[in-house]
Amino acid sequence: MFKMIHFWINADKIDQIIDDLEKFYRWETKSPVQKEILSIKRWHFLVPAALMGTWLFLVTSFNLIMVSTPFWVESQKLPFHVAYPFELHNPSKHPITHALVFISQGYITIYSLIWIVFGEFLSGSIYVELTSSLKVLCIELRSLHLYCGSSNVLFDREVNRLALFHQQIICLVDRANQVFNGALTMQLVVNFLLISLAGFEAMVSRHDSEVVAEYMVLIVMALGHLSCWSKFGDFLSQESMEVAVAAYEAYDPTRGNKSVHQRLGLIILRAQKPLAIASRFLPPFNLVNNLAVLNQCYRIFTFLMQTME
Repeated sequence: MFKMIHFWINADKIDQIIDDLEKFYRWETKSPVQKEILSIKRWHFLVPAALMGTWLFLVTSFNLIMVSTPFWVESQKLPFHVAYPFELHNPSKHPITHALVFISQGYITIYSLIWIVFGEFLSGSIYVELTSSLKVLCIELRSLHLYCGSSNVLFDREVNRLALFHQQIICLVDRANQVFNGALTMQLVVNFLLISLAGFEAMVSRHDSEVVAEYMVLIVMALGHLSCWSKFGDFLSQESMEVAVAAYEAYDPTRGNKSVHQRLGLIILRAQKPLAIASRFLPPFNLVNNLAVLNQCYRIFTFLMQTME
């Protein structure tokens, strides 16, 4: 529900980011490396699509397990453990009310989790496209001399265009982090709690294989979700730093005037600080911080197990 409200409040800002990304598709010129650029864009489209299909399959499996649990676990009458006044959740006393509660819980579970999949795909795709834009920028910087030939005028114009392109990518990453700040913070906190508490619940119910299977699917989803975002963050940071190397390779003291060399130096200077997927209050999403989160989850899990014993 938090993410639904957050996306609804920031819908206009998200649309503006998508419009700017659409402009990036028409930014590059018809250089000799256009086929390589198209291949990169195709790859960066297919990978998130495959991840979304996998994530949708896991969520659908979890939904089926949640909704079908009351049919094969005698102690559970509803997908979620609830207690209503006048025992309205008791199927023997109030069968109609029980059926309505069952349907509402199943619908809310399926709708919410499927919505989260598409919400995550939207935000994840934006960062993947930004990474793709950085990759395109690197390719175009490395092919500058091949594209411009001996024309210093064209070389000057292309360096100016790519410096502006780099600045727009940086600004768009900052705007995306601001727009998704609440969502990124919430999902990191929720993943942290899900991994810790789901592991604890699985250990508590280790003699009940059906309940353990339910929580194991939840743990796999939470771990996969956190790892996927961490990997996206690593890709974005790596490509942003690769821009400095590409700009250095494009530098030629015999080509262009002083302003061209300054713009290339400005690109290198800006690329020294890696871009990252990050919220305002928590560390960036990357594999290093991912391991730190898992370490904290294990500590909490161990503490809960010792407390239970």
